[in-house]
Amino acid sequence: MTANTLKLYQSAGSPNSRRVRIFLAEKGLSIPLVPVDLGQGEQHSEEYRAINPRRVVPTLVLEDGTTIGEVPAIIRYLEEAYPQTPLLGETAKEKALVAMWERRAELEGFATVMEAIRNAAPGLKGRAIAGPYDYEQIPELAERSKLRVKNFFADLDARLAGVPFVAGDRFSVADITALVTVDFAAKAIDFPVPEEHIALKRWYDQVSKRAGASA
Repeated sequence: MTANTLKLYQSAGSPNSRRVRIFLAEKGLSIPLVPVDLGQGEQHSEEYRAINPRRVVPTLVLEDGTTIGEVPAIIRYLEEAYPQTPLLGETAKEKALVAMWERRAELEGFATVMEAIRNAAPGLKGRAIAGPYDYEQIPELAERSKLRVKNFFADLDARLAGVPFVAGDRFSVADITALVTVDFAAKAIDFPVPEEHIALKRWYDQVSKRAGASA
């Protein structure tokens, strides 16, 4: 299905953008992608600031010009507007569980990896937090974040020892956020899944082979 009335401003190298691209692929939904070159600082241009004052990607632009930032909000809109292949759950119980596990994956995993890289990367000096304001790096946070990622992997492994997918019996947005987190940790802070986490590795091998994972 194609939705040409929408536009997604995104970056190929942005983990947050990838979360939305995988979501779109899993739903079989194609929308125009507008590249934003983060390396060249296009997110800080006057043109993009008019679209998203926070100067971050991704941003979804609707036909009437409404802009929606923040990955959970973008995903919520797409799920409601295009309900085929539900990824946020169907029953009240399932929706609650998906929301709970996706939030844990984002706060305890994804955001922790982001904190580690932004407080350590030389190219991000003075830009420890994404957005319109400048913040200095705190090296101690980078070290603490690595411990938090280690603990997140252990907790996720324990969870997946009892269920096939993060939120339960079906693939959901919680799996998308967890998958991007695992890849992000391996690439950004050289922290791959430890060999002893058998359930986590089983899950990762399975979900990373899905067609949408390459989006």
